[in-house]
Amino acid sequence: MLAHVMKISIKSLLTSAALLAKLTALLFINMSYFSLPANAAETANKAQAIKIPSSQRATKAIERNKPILTELLEERGLNVGSPVFIRIFKEESELEVWLQGNDLTYTLFKTYPICTFSGELGPKQKEGDMQSPEGFYFVNAKRLNPWSQYHLSFNLGYPNRFDRQHGRTGSALMVHGECVSIGCYAMTNPGIEEIYTLVHAALADNQPYFRVHAFPFRMTEQNMLRHQSSEWLKFWQNLKQGYDWFENNKRPPNVEVSAKTYIFSE
Repeated sequence: MLAHVMKISIKSLLTSAALLAKLTALLFINMSYFSLPANAAETANKAQAIKIPSSQRATKAIERNKPILTELLEERGLNVGSPVFIRIFKEESELEVWLQGNDLTYTLFKTYPICTFSGELGPKQKEGDMQSPEGFYFVNAKRLNPWSQYHLSFNLGYPNRFDRQHGRTGSALMVHGECVSIGCYAMTNPGIEEIYTLVHAALADNQPYFRVHAFPFRMTEQNMLRHQSSEWLKFWQNLKQGYDWFENNKRPPNVEVSAKTYIFSE
């Protein structure tokens, strides 16, 4: 009788332990989900192994560009693998690549000409409108595309939380090569190879994601006055807050969304 009771008790304990383990795993998954919102948390676990997609084309491009970039960066006190930050300016057709230094601020490495982008100044609003997006995006390893039909590319992650709150739709909005665009930001192939090499190295060196801030133009007071009659002025004033944050601190702000508005913080 005692042995029978003990057998039942042990079985119950094992069942309870298994149930607790499942609940703990489920809680961990859910907490992980909520800790990585559309703007991505700065506290992402850098120690976690990062699986970066690869192709023969991407590997050859990296092998071709990495030695040259390493030499150029060392002259600036920077390194291939340092955290990367990208800014895009439509009107000027420029893409800036910034790298983080030892003091945690970012230094401009290079400004690349954008071959072309689609549409006019103003945000992308819906699938098929041929507009390139404006706003604050982030790119993790899963968003790299080494098999792109446009040489090499990475997905901006449009629509982000802000875009979705405004009912905006669209998909596969990229920065890529081949100098053609149907809503993306198109670079030369040599340009995208250099950019891809730098972001690939940063992600491989445990930067959990890199930020891409896409603006209609350089958001100086003079340019804002020049565009003050635009229907997008209120939206651009919100973008300017993020632009000014980086200009003043040389560190990209954390970006969140509340009540259909971008909110910026350290």
